[in-house]
Amino acid sequence: MITAMNKPFPILYIAEADAEAAILSSGVLAYLTDSVPNAVITVVGSRASAPLFADLPGLERLIVLEREGRLDWIGLWNQLRGTEWGLIVDQRGSQISGRLRRQKRAVRIAPEPTEDPVHAVVEAARVLQLDETPAPRLFFGEETRAAADALIGPVNGPVLAVGPGVDWIGKRWPAERFAKVAAALLGDGGPLAGGRLLIVGDQADRDAAHTIRFAVHRHRVIEAQGKLTPLQTAAALSRADLYLGADSLWTQLAVAAGVPSVAVFGPSDETRVGPWQGRSVRGPRTLEDFRVIDPGLNQHIQHMMDLPVEPVLQTARDLLAQPRAGTPETETADEHL
Repeated sequence: MITAMNKPFPILYIAEADAEAAILSSGVLAYLTDSVPNAVITVVGSRASAPLFADLPGLERLIVLEREGRLDWIGLWNQLRGTEWGLIVDQRGSQISGRLRRQKRAVRIAPEPTEDPVHAVVEAARVLQLDETPAPRLFFGEETRAAADALIGPVNGPVLAVGPGVDWIGKRWPAERFAKVAAALLGDGGPLAGGRLLIVGDQADRDAAHTIRFAVHRHRVIEAQGKLTPLQTAAALSRADLYLGADSLWTQLAVAAGVPSVAVFGPSDETRVGPWQGRSVRGPRTLEDFRVIDPGLNQHIQHMMDLPVEPVLQTARDLLAQPRAGTPETETADEHL
């Protein structure tokens, strides 16, 4: 626990370069904003991860480290060395955090190969040796909320969000199966009957979502693919009642937005990156089964064909039947001002 003081308490937070990894660790940064109300925070991230923290309460500086060459790290050190930091939290495990003046330093260390693997959210929380594991959480300012609201419009009923896009074809679940689950949840007699369908992702994901658009009438479809930044997408997702996706950035954004989430998994490890406090659904094969035919997990193979619709649909129904408790509600930055 960090003891709050009256004077400003400078915190340096070095986030992971990978956006998904940075979101998985975001609960640690949210914990600091909650427990140190006088914190003055500088966040270092990559072009992909830094913008996720643009609306963080108490943010003084947001620094983008474009590359990770020696000269880039020296340039970063020159930007940071003038401050005596109250706390440095280094989620990258870099050397720079040890070369800066500070009162306390918490560095993420890669687990030993002999250690039992834990979820990435738990691993991130261990950096601060917290008794409880804070859930991933992002903050949204007025402009971010406004951009999301302008796309979604008034919400007078339930919203199902779907993020079919992935960074590798091996993780892709067929779009027609996403469509069948969406149709069952939003159709007559479904738990989200009459609701709207929010499709999120990059512009490049639009083709993958073509079939999903026809799960409901087009006036009930909200297409956000390529129209919002990742942080704005998270703000839009916070309006949803349920999220359905795969092992992807979009799933982690939904989790950090406080949305009950269901994700399909195959050739990746749900015990490490599955939706925190959500549900992961796997087909008949284990991760090791996939490694037998694809040792590097990088071949152009659509591995997810053996996961049927029924277990995903049932998992979604089960999650919707539970009270929406235990998932921290994502806050706006203004609530901390």
